[in-house]
Amino acid sequence: MTWNLRYAAKAGAVAALTLGAGAATADVKVGFIGALASDAGRSTLRGAQIAIDELNEGGGVLGGQMIELVEADTGEDVTEGIKAYEYLAETAEVDFIISGSIDDVSLGWLPRMVEYQIPTLDTWTSYIGIIDKLVEDYDNFKPYFMNVASDEALATLYIDFGKDILAEKMGWKSVVILQEDTAFGGAINGLVSQLLAPEAGIEVIDTITYDVATVDFSPIFNRAVESGADFIYIISSVNSQVVSSQYVKLQVPLAMTGVNVSALGQEYWEDTGGAGGGISTLSPVPSVGFALDPASKAFADKYVALYGDSRPKFPHFNGFNAYHGIKQAFAAAEEAGEFNNSTWVTAMEKQDIVLEKDGEMWLRYGFWQPGEVEPRTGRTYPHNIKFDITAPYDDGAPSMVVIQWYEDGSNAVVYPPKYATGEFQVPSWVR
Repeated sequence: MTWNLRYAAKAGAVAALTLGAGAATADVKVGFIGALASDAGRSTLRGAQIAIDELNEGGGVLGGQMIELVEADTGEDVTEGIKAYEYLAETAEVDFIISGSIDDVSLGWLPRMVEYQIPTLDTWTSYIGIIDKLVEDYDNFKPYFMNVASDEALATLYIDFGKDILAEKMGWKSVVILQEDTAFGGAINGLVSQLLAPEAGIEVIDTITYDVATVDFSPIFNRAVESGADFIYIISSVNSQVVSSQYVKLQVPLAMTGVNVSALGQEYWEDTGGAGGGISTLSPVPSVGFALDPASKAFADKYVALYGDSRPKFPHFNGFNAYHGIKQAFAAAEEAGEFNNSTWVTAMEKQDIVLEKDGEMWLRYGFWQPGEVEPRTGRTYPHNIKFDITAPYDDGAPSMVVIQWYEDGSNAVVYPPKYATGEFQVPSWVR
């Protein structure tokens, strides 16, 4: 594995310097951990870089200190992720870590976070099991924050979509679940399976678990069709473009919705060779097809100006999360006087960015407090982003939205109604 140092002394600085090659010593170090070859990883890295550039350009932080961004590549591998976290803690000696890791990798390095007690913000991982660790052992896990809605909130939004659109509008009453064999897949499947029948009136009649390296999905789709289900629920965060394109090319005669991570980026249409029409998926916000508030649009415009010639050409949701998360982490550090202490955690818990569009709350970057109960689920989500899963969605950001790619290559948000920019449709080959 190779690690690089990135020094952001002024806005727009993008030159990467190799560790030990004489790079200037920064006053404050931020570590990035994620897969540098993935769209999700690069989106987090770039969002963080833009925020750091702006802070440095504004005169620095904590009395004029400059911020340095240190990269550690996980390669989406658990073992490499642990090594990457150890590198940031022991060799680079960073003050704060921002993560674009997938769920399994975050679970891998999480014990290291407990050991080193470095303030860490996850911008991609949504695994509810990590938040549960804060519920069970707050003192050891309190440096950890997650500014994307956790799996349970995601599942709740899907249940609402299932009830309002799939059951009531489409008349569908049964589903077969296609689940990748990952921690993410298992978590989402468990939550959706438990709630679909009692809350949406949709019965799960079969679950098919597949390896993330699968390249031929025809037997899996055949089994799904033979199950007699009304539609397919896909749970895929790895190599999702493969299952997507094969679904379209095989003209599978069932609609397919669910969680399809490849469909979250603007490169999806190109990645599937134009064979992505009809796919709908839950997405954290901001998503493709999402109408942006002015502040989010200003960030996206800056991102496109800097990185629009390479992928991801437009920030994924975690790019927005990284941008705002860096700003919040340093605002907390200013209040606490430094990172890596209980005072910083307390200050970070109070961070709350409300973004408005047309005079109403559109997005919110705040955090659930320890012991604060979310009324619909009746449970606590300490240090998770302050999501709102109860209409009219005026107390926080929506946990997720449902987006759809149409057969002409366009995309739109189709649920919930407040954020919809288009209508849910089944593919033309599905009756």
